[in-house]
Amino acid sequence: MTTSLTTPANRHIAYDATPGQGPGVVFLGGFRSDKEGTKALALEAWARAQGRAFLRFDYSGHGKSSGEFLDGAIGDWFEDALAAIDALTEGPQVLVGSSMGGWISLLVARRIPERLAGLVTIAAAPDFTEDSMWAGFDAATRRKLLDEGQIALPSDYSDAPYIITRRLIEEGRRRLVLRDPLVLPFPVRMLQGTEDTDVPPEVALRLLAHAEGPDLRLTLVKGADHRFSSPDCLSAIEAALAEVLARQVPA
Repeated sequence: MTTSLTTPANRHIAYDATPGQGPGVVFLGGFRSDKEGTKALALEAWARAQGRAFLRFDYSGHGKSSGEFLDGAIGDWFEDALAAIDALTEGPQVLVGSSMGGWISLLVARRIPERLAGLVTIAAAPDFTEDSMWAGFDAATRRKLLDEGQIALPSDYSDAPYIITRRLIEEGRRRLVLRDPLVLPFPVRMLQGTEDTDVPPEVALRLLAHAEGPDLRLTLVKGADHRFSSPDCLSAIEAALAEVLARQVPA
């Protein structure tokens, strides 16, 4: 049942928590997605069948949480994730980060590595506001964004355009993870579709090359797109998660 958490920043975060054994699993969704998505619900069902604790939640401005999407930025959603993990989970957690959630999971890993037992990323999009959005804008688009505070981009997922704000871009520069050392001292499994046009495989390869850790692996799934939600893809996520959990060292 959906409940609400009030964060230290006084944002109200909608969440669903399934009790169970640890390490728990926390799902971190993507840009403009919510906790009712195919992957989140499939993983919740998987965790329940395993007797595993599981948490899914909506960032502020997403889904049923408070706030307006256009007011948010990567740092806000990172703070939401930290607050949810701190208040709603106990002991070690395995994060499953999808797209933007992959970036946020890396920020969490950098901030509280001692709370993490592992990480699974799905088409992770670290630094996308800078390396995909800003880098892809021409001079006129950049000027319009800076002068007017926002621009509209076409979306492949709905008729409504993406509204990109100046704050999203500028605040994102404070959260980049591919410019400084990124140590991931736990099992990490990265999943990436070869037909992903939103986050191409080159991003996954760059992340794999940049990150440091004793147990990092990348799996490329031929033909999979950014949604990564087909039955085969969902099975791949579950297998990666099971592998990370199986590599835990007993206390």
